[in-house]
Amino acid sequence: MKRNDDILKYLKSFPLYLLLLFLTQSSLVCQTHHDWSYNLPIYEVNVRQYTSTGTFAGFATHLDRLKELGAGILWFMPIHPIGVQNRIGSLGSYYSVKDYYGVNSEFGTLDQFRMLVDSIHAKGMYVLMDWVGNHTSWDNVLTVTHPDWYAKDGNGNFIPPPGTNWSDVIQLNYSKPELRTYMIDAMKFWLIQ
Repeated sequence: MKRNDDILKYLKSFPLYLLLLFLTQSSLVCQTHHDWSYNLPIYEVNVRQYTSTGTFAGFATHLDRLKELGAGILWFMPIHPIGVQNRIGSLGSYYSVKDYYGVNSEFGTLDQFRMLVDSIHAKGMYVLMDWVGNHTSWDNVLTVTHPDWYAKDGNGNFIPPPGTNWSDVIQLNYSKPELRTYMIDAMKFWLIQ
């Protein structure tokens, strides 16, 4: 309480014009936004459920309508192949990534995704990709090539993300610098596609 009283006493002695100038400048800085995403509505894209075909090609036919609705950014749920081992349900979760460099063949090919992204950009819209960085599927190639990149229990077994009931994925261990490099390289791969 004493500290609050001291602050109030200080503010009362502070010249009002300086306080107003500070507050005005602070609010201007906080509200200045020159980035490409300013005021652009984001539309989350679930490729599998969006159209009856559940493909990139099927989704592409809806771009004009989404643009007319005002969507400026299309945020794709993960498009990567989904793990099979410990899969939940018949289709599995998008967040159970089997290959960070691959495309779920249900949706189409990498070339079809490139064409879709080009079409989106041609309409003046942007693309975001949902990136699953904290865990992988049980059958991700990294479990074989780099098992040390995963969190493990006291017996050395892979574990799901702590505090979850996500039995279809296993937790990565970012104390390994090589894992960080791998993820950065994988993200760069998608940036240049």
